This record gives sequence, structure tokens and C-alpha cells, in this order.
Amino acid sequence: QISWAPLLVLGYLFYLLLGAMVFQLLEKQAETHFRDQFQLEKLKFLQNYTCLDRQALEQFVQVLMEAWEKGVNPEGNSTNPSNWDFSNSFFFAGTVVTTIGYGNLSPSTVAGQIFCVFYALFGVPLNLAFLNQLGKGLNAHLITLERWVQKPGRAQVQLAIFLTTGTLLFLVFPPLVFSYVEGWSYGEGFYFTFITLSTIGFGDYVVGTNPNKHYIPVYRSLTAIWIVFGLAWLALVFNVGANLMEKFLQLKWHKPDLSLAEGDTTKLEDEPEQPRIHIPS
Repeated sequence: QISWAPLLVLGYLFYLLLGAMVFQLLEKQAETHFRDQFQLEKLKFLQNYTCLDRQALEQFVQVLMEAWEKGVNPEGNSTNPSNWDFSNSFFFAGTVVTTIGYGNLSPSTVAGQIFCVFYALFGVPLNLAFLNQLGKGLNAHLITLERWVQKPGRAQVQLAIFLTTGTLLFLVFPPLVFSYVEGWSYGEGFYFTFITLSTIGFGDYVVGTNPNKHYIPVYRSLTAIWIVFGLAWLALVFNVGANLMEKFLQLKWHKPDLSLAEGDTTKLEDEPEQPRIHIPS
């Protein structure tokens, strides 16, 4: 049997290099355009307000950036809802233990930062244990990948139902809700949904942060609950995909033993019900 580990490492590195080249091709020119546009807007602002100089404008931009890093939306005012009411705090706690970490909000006090460290230290393993048990509960009603490989008939139907139902509940319908509540396009809602459930969490799109929108108090709390169950489902899908890829590589690079004696060959032909290729579990 040929070891496929080096090929997997090379494939992994190639995938990263491919992603880097594609992202650079798609995003670098747009970034340059937005940077030039921003510098032009600052120049126009200085021309319209001659009482300001460039240094004062740069200081004000720095204040805006610091406010954004602290979770304060510069578009709002002092009457905006707090980022640390119970609903938002519950949502933030969920992003900590699930390791999503959007980055748009973080503790600013030393006490809050220390508590966040210890909260994550115990919360992340607790979340993994919870998701593991939740995944086992889902898996108890579904076929495992090994049974799907060995008995493809009935198992393919069950796997298709599982994937279809989960896709509708966690990837197709939620973007419709987010599009309606947040005012996003469906594509933006779908992008947020996948980036969240995969725990990538860029933070460019976060629910319940628009100061011009009026949200119900439990909106972000319900979103946090949806995230937990969606994480369990998508993690199970990723696990199935990883196991399927490993089995594919093992089967693809498995060399049959050609040194069978003639008597052994005859014996195998007399017992056709025994599989000739062993699928490792």
C-alpha cells in the first residue's frame, strides 16, 4: 500500500497556494480602488472645510477606528442600544465558546479580558463536548460513512435526506430571514450563514449591529441557538467529507497483491461472497 500522506500534504499546500492566487486576483484591484477613493474623499473633505488641516482629520479618523474596534458604530449616537445588554452579551458568549470570534466586539476592560480568557478556557471544551454529544444524537438516526460505503443502497437515501434537510434548515432558509431583518441581499445572508457556521467568522457581517434597525430583544439570542445546532450539523458534514476523502485516498493508492498462488486464486473464485478488497474502517 502506497502512503498517501505526502500526497495529502502536497495537495493541502497546493490548495492554499491556489486560494492565495485567486483571492489576490479578485480582491487586490478592488482594495486599491477603495483606498484611492478614500484618499480622494479625505482630500475633498479638507477642501470643503478649510478650517481643518490634514493632521486634525487623521486624528478624527483614528478616533473613528478606535470606536469601531470597541464595538461602537460611528454611524449611531448615544441613544443606540448597548452592545452589552443581556441579549448581545449572550450572543457574544456564544461566539467565544464556539471560537467564531467575529472581531467586531471584544472586552475593553482588564477584568473583562481576564474573565474572557478563563471563560473560553473552560467554555471551549464544554462546547466541544456538547457538540460531540449533539452530533452523536444526530448520528444515531443516520448512517455512518462506513455503512454508507459498505451498503450504499439504503444508506444513500438516508444520507441524502440528512444533507437536504440540514441544508434547508441551516443554509437556505436562514439567509431569507437575515435578508428580511438586516436588509442584506440573499447572497450576503448566505455568505454570513456559512462563514458563521464554519466558525471562520470574519466579522464583516454580524447580525443585530445596524443602528438604524429596530431588533426584537431575543433576536440575537435566537441566532445564537441557531448557530449551536448549525455548528453540530455542519461539523458532522465536514466529518463525513473528511472521512470520505481519506477512504478515497486509501482506495485509490491501494495496490492489490499480485503474488497470490494459483491455489489461493482458485479458493477465492470458489468463495465469491467474500470481498477481495478490504475497506479500512
